[in-house]
Amino acid sequence: MDFPRPYVTGRADETTADRVLGLVTGLFDVAGWLYGRWYLLALAVAVLWGAGEWVVRRLAARASAERMALELVSNRHFDPSLEEIFRRGVQLARASTSMPWWAPRRAKAVQIRLRADGSSPLRYRVEGPAGAQRLLSITPFGPDVTVSRARPITDKPRQHTVRAEFLLRGRPSAALREVPLTPDPLQPLVDAVADLRAELGDLAEIRLDIQRAPKWALRARRLQLLGAARRSERREAQRAARWVRQDASGIEDSLGWQLQQLLSGRSGPGGGRRLVMPPVPRRVEPSEALGKLAEDDHLVRVQLLVMCASNTEGRAQARLAQLQAAFDIFGGRSRWAMRGWRLGPWRVGADHWPTRRGFERRWNRGHCQPPRANWVRLEELTGLLKPPTVHCRLPVLAGDLPTFRFGDPQLLLQGIYRGPDGRDRLVATYAEETLFEVGVGKAGGGKTERALAQAIGWAHAGGGLVFVDPHRDSWPRAVPFLAHEALMDRIALIDLNGLGPRPRVSSWNPLGMHHGQTAHEVVEAISDAYASALGWDDATAPRAITILTAALAVLVAVNAAACQAGRPQDQATIFHVRALLTDTPFRRTALTAVAGRLDAETRSWWQTVFPALGPDAFAVVLNPIARLAANPVTHAFLGQPDGVYNIRAAMDSRMIVWVCPGGNGPTDRLVTALLARDLLRAARSRRDIPEAQRVAFRPYFDELITLTGAAPETIAAMFEDLRKYKCQVHGMTQLLARLPTPVRLSLVQNASTLATTAGSKTAIEPVTAEWDNNPSPGRVATMERFEHYVSMNVHGRRIGPVRLRGPHLDDVFAAQARPRQAPDLERAAQANARALPLDQLTDRATGQLGRVTAFLAGLSNAVVAPARHSDEYE
Repeated sequence: MDFPRPYVTGRADETTADRVLGLVTGLFDVAGWLYGRWYLLALAVAVLWGAGEWVVRRLAARASAERMALELVSNRHFDPSLEEIFRRGVQLARASTSMPWWAPRRAKAVQIRLRADGSSPLRYRVEGPAGAQRLLSITPFGPDVTVSRARPITDKPRQHTVRAEFLLRGRPSAALREVPLTPDPLQPLVDAVADLRAELGDLAEIRLDIQRAPKWALRARRLQLLGAARRSERREAQRAARWVRQDASGIEDSLGWQLQQLLSGRSGPGGGRRLVMPPVPRRVEPSEALGKLAEDDHLVRVQLLVMCASNTEGRAQARLAQLQAAFDIFGGRSRWAMRGWRLGPWRVGADHWPTRRGFERRWNRGHCQPPRANWVRLEELTGLLKPPTVHCRLPVLAGDLPTFRFGDPQLLLQGIYRGPDGRDRLVATYAEETLFEVGVGKAGGGKTERALAQAIGWAHAGGGLVFVDPHRDSWPRAVPFLAHEALMDRIALIDLNGLGPRPRVSSWNPLGMHHGQTAHEVVEAISDAYASALGWDDATAPRAITILTAALAVLVAVNAAACQAGRPQDQATIFHVRALLTDTPFRRTALTAVAGRLDAETRSWWQTVFPALGPDAFAVVLNPIARLAANPVTHAFLGQPDGVYNIRAAMDSRMIVWVCPGGNGPTDRLVTALLARDLLRAARSRRDIPEAQRVAFRPYFDELITLTGAAPETIAAMFEDLRKYKCQVHGMTQLLARLPTPVRLSLVQNASTLATTAGSKTAIEPVTAEWDNNPSPGRVATMERFEHYVSMNVHGRRIGPVRLRGPHLDDVFAAQARPRQAPDLERAAQANARALPLDQLTDRATGQLGRVTAFLAGLSNAVVAPARHSDEYE
């Protein structure tokens, strides 16, 4: 029987061992071969890495092409809480993952773009995955932030561009400084770009990419930090042990120690040596070592890129330095620092090889590849997760408030704005948007000077206006700057002050029909003016209003007949109301002549009511007219049959009319009321032409307190209605509180521009209350002379209140001053108003009653009237 040989099993084992040995030997041989040909291994690794990177970049570019952009615009009341901002951060972090499953990590990010290009102080945009549009469009900020879909931005190439990437320096586990919300954390960034000049091609943009932290990267980072903390503790323990041993050796080698050993009998080799216990490394606490990375919640990675550009050398570099300084407010134990190396005066960073191409790829495609140190919690980004708030002081740019250009009819001068860079700029509003304007301030504060500069600029641009000044001081101030040949044919002066030895006065017949007025509108305008100036209403003076209205209806009918007959020089005036009411022959002749022109109600009143009135009923109507007749200037001005003054024609022909009523007494207030009501009537009469054909006209009212004392309801109606007829009213007053309530409410409600100079707090409070006391009355009260706070409307939104310096005519329009031509302008203005010597007009006004009587006599003879009714008019 054959038994297995003992060596068979050994041979099998030997074969297996040989195989293992051969495999190991082969591996060593391959390793040796690769070591000898290391370049092949490096080439293979490079090829694999390049292929993988190419695929990742293609996928990332494809994913980035599906991104969308939203623009967030905050209003002046935006004041979010920390919780609202934190919730917005959570939304952004969640939105960064709304990408297809195949999208690389670098494409999964949300980008916040803070951009200053001259169109606004700081534009705030959010770009992210298209699938996150609904999530990002609904913000926790409420109605104070408007979210709209943003268009792609295409920038023109600039001659000089600088780039920078910021990373976190300091303790990797330390948090950035907790910046309070008041003032706005964005304020330093806004200040850094406040002096940006778009005309020089200046551009500054900050891009903050937010990416949710991958778990594996967070674990690796934690292990790295824990390992670094343990190594640090071991080094500290070793350093402490060395110091302990050195201290012990120093003590044993000292003379005092040796003497102590001799006296104690411990001397000898090894005798009495101290046992030194080295310190043990302190246990590393994960929460202390990891800091902000200890918890997973609301931890993100960020990438901060900055680019500045300009067409002027040096401005882009200076802008980047300003932004770098602005980020210092976020610095604490961790801070934002510019990535790169500094070699003497040179800095190697994102602007240089080899990092520039990577920077531009991330910038253009929105990829997020942050440095490994850029781990932050959402709470650290509070200041960057929202648009500018109410606590942010925004500069006024040329895009917000246009620069005034002399002779441009689209612009209306407002004042001088000093920008953050110290440059002064004449700013303006758009004329079509400046519908009503109110200027408040103490006497001598510059409100009239500002209105004059605005009116003069408007006049030189071809606009029409009427400047009503009861004190006449504005006319001599404006004359040197209006004394241009191109303007002299358009300027007319209505001066009722009667100055000089031989004063010249223009003329106006409020009842005149030779300018084509509508009869009932003329009657209504004069009746309302009387009632407003004298305080009449249907409750206190119904009979006076009725008598005056009936008398005006007859006289207007007489004037209409005179104009129809081609005899406007025979028209009646306001002073013939007395003859109509008290002179029986004149009344009988007038009623007979125009009976066919009166409506049935008016004829019935004269037939039935008037005979029952006693003589004392007319005193309340005739007394004001007697005061007008007693003043030679007003008698001459209002007593002419075919008066020259025609404010409707001035509106349509872009005339520049200066009206100086002459004072603020009872007689002057009545004249002012007549002029104001006629202006309102003329403006409303423009309804007869299409809106597109109406020429813009600007009434300026200096000293509204005086004017509204004569016609409060008329002035209030102007601020309510005249906008529809392209008449934009500008009013100046010392005290807003002294204006009648209807006027004050209309002013404040409809004012496109509201301005105030310095003054007492009590006088300023009604104005600052409209601005929510920002600025406060105390701040406004301490302004320098000729300084103003002004709120304006531009492109449908309110700008300001902005602090402006009032334009001074001698500075702003120094090039337009023509003092030598001032006498020529005075003569031209009076000639255009057809002003005649006062005594000549007085004589004509005195004899006008005879001419009207003669005309009516001839007209009544041509009218067939029943003789039986002739006695009823007595």
